Amino acid sequence: MEFIKKHAVAIVVGILFVHFVLSLIVSSQESMTFDEKAHIPASYSYVRYGDMRLNPEHPPLLKDLAGLMLLPLKLDFPLNSAEWQSGVNEQWTIGDMFVNCSRPEAACNDADTILFWARIPITLVAVLLGIVLFIWTKELGGTLAGVFAVTLYAFDPNIIAHNHYVTTDIGIAAFIFFSFYFFTRFLKHPNTKNIILSGIFIGLAELTKFSAVLLFPIFGLFVITYALTRQKGATDTRSLAAFKARLLFEYLWKYAVSVVLAFLLIWILYALNTAAMPGEKIAALSNQFLAQKNAFAELAHGFIVTLSGNHLLKPLSEYFLGVFMVFARVAGGNTHYFLGEVTDTSSPWYFPVVFLLKETLPLLFLILFSTGYGLYRIWKFWLVEKSHGIRRMLAHSFQHRIAQYLAMFFILFYSFISITGNLNIGFRHLFPIMPFVYLLVAKSVFDLYKRHQHERGTQNILAILIGGLTLSVIAIPFISYPSYLSYFNAAAGGHTNGYHYVTDSNYDWGQDLKHLKSFIQHHNDCLSGEELQITCPAALQNLPKIDAIRVDYFGGGSAHYYLQEVYIPWWDKRDPEPGWYAISTFFYQESLYKIKAPDEKNYSWLKDETPVARAGDSFLIYYREK
Repeated sequence: MEFIKKHAVAIVVGILFVHFVLSLIVSSQESMTFDEKAHIPASYSYVRYGDMRLNPEHPPLLKDLAGLMLLPLKLDFPLNSAEWQSGVNEQWTIGDMFVNCSRPEAACNDADTILFWARIPITLVAVLLGIVLFIWTKELGGTLAGVFAVTLYAFDPNIIAHNHYVTTDIGIAAFIFFSFYFFTRFLKHPNTKNIILSGIFIGLAELTKFSAVLLFPIFGLFVITYALTRQKGATDTRSLAAFKARLLFEYLWKYAVSVVLAFLLIWILYALNTAAMPGEKIAALSNQFLAQKNAFAELAHGFIVTLSGNHLLKPLSEYFLGVFMVFARVAGGNTHYFLGEVTDTSSPWYFPVVFLLKETLPLLFLILFSTGYGLYRIWKFWLVEKSHGIRRMLAHSFQHRIAQYLAMFFILFYSFISITGNLNIGFRHLFPIMPFVYLLVAKSVFDLYKRHQHERGTQNILAILIGGLTLSVIAIPFISYPSYLSYFNAAAGGHTNGYHYVTDSNYDWGQDLKHLKSFIQHHNDCLSGEELQITCPAALQNLPKIDAIRVDYFGGGSAHYYLQEVYIPWWDKRDPEPGWYAISTFFYQESLYKIKAPDEKNYSWLKDETPVARAGDSFLIYYREK
């Protein structure tokens, strides 16, 4: 343990370097995921053309970072296409044009080059999150706790799965965590520096994902509570009411300054990203997405159109358009497969079950232990301090453990919002709480370790247990490589069985087109004798060469781009025919379990057949004789 303390910075750098390199390796093996097809063309168009007509339902910060990496490349963007000129939010079509080479009359951009460079900033944000996680956990729980928190984070296969995608999931986890860190500093010392830093990072969180609007009421609540629980000094001659009124006023106006700074930052970045965007285009987007016949939608639409007509307010019209679009989408829900059912109705069991299935067993054990140990410490604290009065005890605890209260409140509040919400999309939507989980778990573990520092035997046992858990945490991503998006823990049956429980971004998000291409090449090389026979799977040796394969693919990439003339588009309504098939597990489960008409075709003819192979994890490979 002393060695770790002495070389903590070097160890953390090493851990995050491995995290970064592993991300680059996995990223190079994966095709474009479903959401990236919208985010990547939007990224380039924002920074290249100052126009946010694509993908306005997400703020621009992360897309700007990705787009900046694409600027030095000589890329052909469909600027003169009808979809860009007169279309309304044609993000998916333009994504095909820009990345997937769907315009026969135009020069093709190289999809893999675009993916590689656009994804790097997201991985750098993930590394930055690891650094801040170490710093904050070290401040709260000591150096060993800081190193342990970074280890839990950097070797979590679910984090590695998403830490390179051009989406908002890792970014919002990072910037919400940063904003909590600087807001805590503001509460403890509300000086000018901390007011400014808190405002900046609240603004950056708002520019990452619209769910960050939750920060405004959460921070406002904690500002009020923190001010009202401060104890008056013994030399202060004011009445208690006067003291607290003055302190509350001071905190509220300083927090208000932070909020104003946040909105100033929002305005600046949106102004840069909408500099060349006509206000009429914002109004057209509002017409499409806020067309519901209800009072709120009509009011929101009128508000957006009014703002869009003013050059100074146009950036805010685009911002509020995105906020209202998110509200409309959450209200509408999404269709998903979960535990043998395809539905657009959310389930309160979705996120708890997915969390238990996809999170690693060591971390689940540590969460259970930390929760139990935390409750035990609260009980002991209550027994010792209850004689001093409940109100005074809670106020003292709140003031001295404000970071833990903030973290715990956010975990519980965000989990409640997710569980009771209407969007069951994937485990990735719980990422905002994960850095706080790593922090609290690490602090709890090393609080216990430090409390037994004078008991050599007990501390040695704890050191062995912590060491064993650490080694298992580190080993899991190497054992499960490269199945990170499709990772399910051993109790759930591992990465090969996860699609039986849930799909979408939990398992099959379109990441395996390159693996399908490699499978076809390897199989054909085996049969042609270009590979040693021992490397060819026995189950495939008597099957014919793949000259054509019927592909039902869910994702953002283009099967035709990677497979060329071998590719035959397929879907479940077609009659089966002899030959090769590659069926996405997403479409496979959706076809089998969605409610259908009595004469409607689906993949029931595959249900009793065993796949002859898998490409990655998400493609089921079948060969049909007749």
